[in-house]
Amino acid sequence: MIERIKVGMADLNVVKSPGILVTLGLGSCVGIALYDEHVKVAGLSHIMLPSSKMIKNNQNRAKFADTAILLLIEKMLDMGAKKDRLKAKIAGGAQMFTSATNDNNLLKIGERNVISTLEVLDSLNIPVIAQDTGGNYGRSIELYAETGVLLVKTIGHGIKEI
Repeated sequence: MIERIKVGMADLNVVKSPGILVTLGLGSCVGIALYDEHVKVAGLSHIMLPSSKMIKNNQNRAKFADTAILLLIEKMLDMGAKKDRLKAKIAGGAQMFTSATNDNNLLKIGERNVISTLEVLDSLNIPVIAQDTGGNYGRSIELYAETGVLLVKTIGHGIKEI
């Protein structure tokens, strides 16, 4: 039986092949999938907010793009992955709420989460090889450690592999 590990909101986890990492209900949150194909180690983070600098005394590093990615890399390195072999795929970052003025940056949390995620990955020289972001609908994702495939499931927008 293949191990399926659920990753909750503001959570992260890593697995070796043939394990599968699953996170449900990505709205404005972003799922960050990292993969080292050489050792078949996969890591998945479900971030809620773009930056830990927004909140003082935060105890949960997995909640923010800037700290979750670093923590995810640490855990993957502990399982034999190498930073220079990591590749990323991301999903989520939807615009789940609308306002009459649409200028309210607070309501654009999905877009801000995607931008922050891309900036952090770029600063760490981790290439983003695929993404399924934006829109106004939620996603659930599954990351397969055997292949690195990220399966993106949506209601009303189908299922796709990235």
